[in-house]
Amino acid sequence: MPLIVTNKNKCNLSYTCIRVCPAKAIKIKDDFANIIKSRCIGCGNCVTVCAQNAIEYRSSEDLVKQLLAGTEPVVAICDPSISGEFDDILDFRNFVGMIRALGFDYVVEAAFGADLVAYRYKELFDNFHGKYYISTKCPAVVNNVENFHSGLVDNLAPIVPPGIAMAKVVRKKYGKNVKIVSLSPCVASKDDVKVFNGTDGCVHAVLSFAELRKLFKEYGVSENSVEFSEFDPPFARLGGLFPISHGLFQAADIDISMLNGGIISTEGRNNFLRSVNEFTTQHDLYQHLDLFYCEGCIMGPGTSPGGRKFSRRSKVIRYVRKRLKTLDEAIWRKEIEEYSDLDLSRTFKSKGRELPIPNEQEISDVLVEMGKGKIEDQLGCGSCGYESCREFAIAKCQGLANYEMCSSYTIKNMNNYIKELGNTNLQLTKTKAALKESERIANEERILAQEASETVSAMLQKLPSGVVIVNESLKVIEANKTFVDLLGEEARILNDIIPGLVDADLTKLISFHKFFSTVVLNGEDILNKDVHFGNRLFNVSVFTIKKNKIVGGIIRDLYAPEVRREEVIGRARAVIKENLQTVQQIAFLLGESASKTEKLLSSIIKSHASGEEGKGE
Repeated sequence: MPLIVTNKNKCNLSYTCIRVCPAKAIKIKDDFANIIKSRCIGCGNCVTVCAQNAIEYRSSEDLVKQLLAGTEPVVAICDPSISGEFDDILDFRNFVGMIRALGFDYVVEAAFGADLVAYRYKELFDNFHGKYYISTKCPAVVNNVENFHSGLVDNLAPIVPPGIAMAKVVRKKYGKNVKIVSLSPCVASKDDVKVFNGTDGCVHAVLSFAELRKLFKEYGVSENSVEFSEFDPPFARLGGLFPISHGLFQAADIDISMLNGGIISTEGRNNFLRSVNEFTTQHDLYQHLDLFYCEGCIMGPGTSPGGRKFSRRSKVIRYVRKRLKTLDEAIWRKEIEEYSDLDLSRTFKSKGRELPIPNEQEISDVLVEMGKGKIEDQLGCGSCGYESCREFAIAKCQGLANYEMCSSYTIKNMNNYIKELGNTNLQLTKTKAALKESERIANEERILAQEASETVSAMLQKLPSGVVIVNESLKVIEANKTFVDLLGEEARILNDIIPGLVDADLTKLISFHKFFSTVVLNGEDILNKDVHFGNRLFNVSVFTIKKNKIVGGIIRDLYAPEVRREEVIGRARAVIKENLQTVQQIAFLLGESASKTEKLLSSIIKSHASGEEGKGE
């Protein structure tokens, strides 16, 4: 699991974490702040500044519980900052008793390891041969140099941190098989100790002060529930001052005075970054750097939030002063000599995390896209998390930032979006009004169409001729009462059940349905065809209403008196017309005319004959 992770459900994209990250190891992706593991130096700044508690460091509580439940002895190494953290515990002997109550077999102070380390620094500085060093007691400092300052890796002091030195002491004194847990304010040390796995400096777990408080609460351990208990030896002298600036070097009586000393001590994010940059670029410093990334270990990210730096500093000093009163210096010197043969050296290597610097054109292109092409537009408000618009542009080119992180860019785009949204809303309003008008007109047309349809239907019902309308499947769409009456009693019964014979199959109703199917197929109207239907003679006309889809038919009963009279008159007129034309034509047309005349007169005679028979009946 990564050292530091983000809970995306809690992240509100405040960019505060980006603003304080010295490694620019945080980028916005998928709408939350993502930690770039390869760039993270473990300083924990992002953890302490996140108001939503969306960023967390890896917990070691479960691992410590497993170690305590095991069969091997477990040793707790307490960082000297602990006296500034647990100021609510009045006597340090109660505090030691509380740690033992959790199940630790030994409780020792990392301060003795700091004493040993301080003397290694003294040796290094006293044997000066022109090379200046950067102290390596702070893992975040070491990570930063290894990641981003390859040229300074050789300037890292080749000495282990005090906690690792103490782990070596513990193994020599209490056995190689002991399990070691470091109680520390430092989050970066959770990963830093992995470098020493498999060595006598191995630390199995690092438990932050905040995590230690959780364990006290979980196990029901309090100051009133335990008896006094002393730390296990060896005891420290001034090593307890190492969480404070200059403290480590005072432990070995290293001269830190301004005139005679050769060391610059500084603490805090900004001072740390500036000092390293100057150490890289300026070659006239002529001093070693003693660096804390945090405001001293007393303000590490593993401490409880809300702590006051100078109050904690004062408590650490008072605690060391109190311990000195009972220290047997002769025994201390003897123990320093006893453990002086321990190998407290370490090596470093460059991890090469530096990103290529984009060229001026690329930077300029980003600034122009942001609307900051002019110097006066580059406000450098810092809301994006970068100190200047130019730094942001560089980070954008390097893939570490995106435009939405720039507040002025976002505001500008938001204003444009609001303007576009206003125009869209105006268009929507107009469209809505147009739609309402269209709907009104459509409703009016629908009402008119419905009225027209009802009128046509009513007219169809009043027509003396039979009318039927069918679809391409010859299913009845509409039929009037005359058509039903022409078909007979069975059709009238069906009409009572299904008014208008809707959906009835025309092929089952009439014998001359082929007229309808023919018109459906070829679209050509069939007019005035005489057909027999039972003992009746119908005149049928079939016409297209919607080509190949809907056809209509008009059926007239030629035996009906009013129809018969109309037919007689019409056909007689046709005879007269044909004969007048015939007079004007000679032989060929005369024969044809006589034939047509005979046919027409035969039809009329047949019509009248049928009518007379009807009367006779």
